[in-house]
Amino acid sequence: MCSGPQRRSERRVLVVGIYLADKENLASHITREFALSDNWDVRQRWSSLGKNQSESDLAPFTVQVIDTFSPKFLLLNQLLQKIDLYDFEYVIVSDDDIQLPAGFVDRYLAMVSRYNLAVAQPARTHDSYIDHWFVEQLDGIDARRTRFVEIGPLFSLHRSAFDYFLPFDEASPMGWGNDFVWPVLAEKHGLRMGIVDAVPVAHDFRKPVAYYDHGTSAKHMNKYLAERPHLSKKDAFFILESYVG
Repeated sequence: MCSGPQRRSERRVLVVGIYLADKENLASHITREFALSDNWDVRQRWSSLGKNQSESDLAPFTVQVIDTFSPKFLLLNQLLQKIDLYDFEYVIVSDDDIQLPAGFVDRYLAMVSRYNLAVAQPARTHDSYIDHWFVEQLDGIDARRTRFVEIGPLFSLHRSAFDYFLPFDEASPMGWGNDFVWPVLAEKHGLRMGIVDAVPVAHDFRKPVAYYDHGTSAKHMNKYLAERPHLSKKDAFFILESYVG
């Protein structure tokens, strides 16, 4: 997948994501916002999951149509296949049910670049559904260097992380537990992780875990974590540095 660092086109971003075609989603809003970047050449590749036909404005970004359920991280790996990832400085992985603030790509990646975050995510707004309290926006800071970046609803990888994080480990097909293994990988390879608080996203449109089997995903996660070095929540939910202006 990664052909090496010999070809390095700067300021290009690859967005990959999955939208649920049979459910209400915000994919049209999300793809439009990604396309509005002034500072980055943004390319998008999305999978449509479900039997309904894609909306016309999503068609240019939809490269895969699947009408039956398939786990998220298997689909992400399929989207990343046959791409020279080293053509891109960042890969952004997005769900279909978030609200991005105006100017998201330029504002978010400016912070990620400034603080050299190889693995990063935007914080969640205070009114979002929040699975882990640690990712809720901290008012008054730009960003923080952490030992935790959540697998969704949006995260980014810098080119320096591609060889260690991609393709995604499919032993936990929905990705559950990856975010406790990732900090071990990041620290092993000298990569910085963090959360951007100044550019949060709202995740309040659709309740998480509503459209897939929680029990099966949890079982896969427990087996996955049992077989890999990982952090506990106590060790992962830790701020190493905070950044202001």
